[in-house]
Amino acid sequence: MTTGRGGRTVRDLRRGNRSAVLQRLYFGGPMSRQELGPATGLSSGSVSNVVGELVADGLLEEAGIVDSDGGRPRTLLRVAPGSAHMIGVDVGETRVRVELFDLALTELARAELPLQPRGCYDVGPVVDHVRAGIAAVLAETAVGTERLLGVGVGVPGIVDREAPGGAVVHGQTIGWDAVPLEALLRATGALPDEVPYIIDNGARTLGQAEMWFGAGRGAREAVVVLFGSGVGASLITDGSPDGGTTQGTALEWGHLTVSVRGRRCRCGALGCLEAYTGAESLLARWAERGGGAGAGEAVDEEEALSALLAAAVAADPVALEVLEETAEYLGAGLSDVINLFRPERILIGGWAGLLLGPHILPAVREHATRYSLRHPADRVSIDLGSLGPDAVTVGAATLPLSAFFATGGRRTPPQPQTEPPGWRTALEVRGGSAARRG
Repeated sequence: MTTGRGGRTVRDLRRGNRSAVLQRLYFGGPMSRQELGPATGLSSGSVSNVVGELVADGLLEEAGIVDSDGGRPRTLLRVAPGSAHMIGVDVGETRVRVELFDLALTELARAELPLQPRGCYDVGPVVDHVRAGIAAVLAETAVGTERLLGVGVGVPGIVDREAPGGAVVHGQTIGWDAVPLEALLRATGALPDEVPYIIDNGARTLGQAEMWFGAGRGAREAVVVLFGSGVGASLITDGSPDGGTTQGTALEWGHLTVSVRGRRCRCGALGCLEAYTGAESLLARWAERGGGAGAGEAVDEEEALSALLAAAVAADPVALEVLEETAEYLGAGLSDVINLFRPERILIGGWAGLLLGPHILPAVREHATRYSLRHPADRVSIDLGSLGPDAVTVGAATLPLSAFFATGGRRTPPQPQTEPPGWRTALEVRGGSAARRG
């Protein structure tokens, strides 16, 4: 293979050219061949060759014709939405949501499977829900796996994607100790071996979704907060102005200590931010102060949190006190992010963040400013995410999409994974309800 500058082969250069054209059309299209040259920095000959390959592969299609100044009309090109599909999975703390998307990230089908009872987070049922959800969305649409780029999965906790047997999840707050989730999902046989599972932290997938398509678009430095039963965040330091690919870092922000010897957190430590701002803690503090009579019988946390908000709107003093306290702790937690990372934007998402945001966002901004250094506080904006409750699922679907771009639109099979000993046996013996590893 011929090697060029910097050790890059001709194959590398071709892959890079294909990737540049695909991404420019995906985020900035439709465009003509003539426009693609200046937009990608490629010569007209390279653009012509790459476009020809991508059209032949079925990845590009015509999107109309526009007149040019004194010349021949120009054909517009776009990425063909039906040329590939992705599945996004949000392993939340109250349910597992599975969605099937086309290449334009238009939702084609979804399945939602509740996790019951509250607080039960065994690995087996979660794996079963993911498998059942994948089967349901594929059956509903009759989409074949030959065009499926992969399954992206957003989970709570720290994800080690370099583990020898595939991605391993360390989810201390949910009782997951080095759970080999990728191997367990592969063992279900829900998909052929050539379809990859790509697992990452849910806050990071939320951050990528907001940066690509939502309220983070155009920012170079941002922090995206996932506010649900617990809280987490994603730090983005290399955002693209046009919404292109980004690399975020998941932050275990919820386990920042905000009160020495304070409330006990789900992780076991004392005084974590999550122990004062997560929905689970918020509802517990309401109940401890005599509020929320009957809210404990709510179907899930979302219903219980809605009851608290209704009480606050009705001027219930206990509910108002809990919300104000939550806003101050959240603002104080954001001040640490502001002082440490000096982001342009902070976006609050997650089901609890979107539910509470309209009620507490002004107070959160006030407290964040008051606890921050003046210079970084003056340059940051704090707003709600714009993609709604499906943002984690959308972000999860961008994981195989990112890999697709990186390979220039050519699907590469995953590396063979070795299944950690004992886990298949545990799933089989317990009927798919493997206990937490301990």
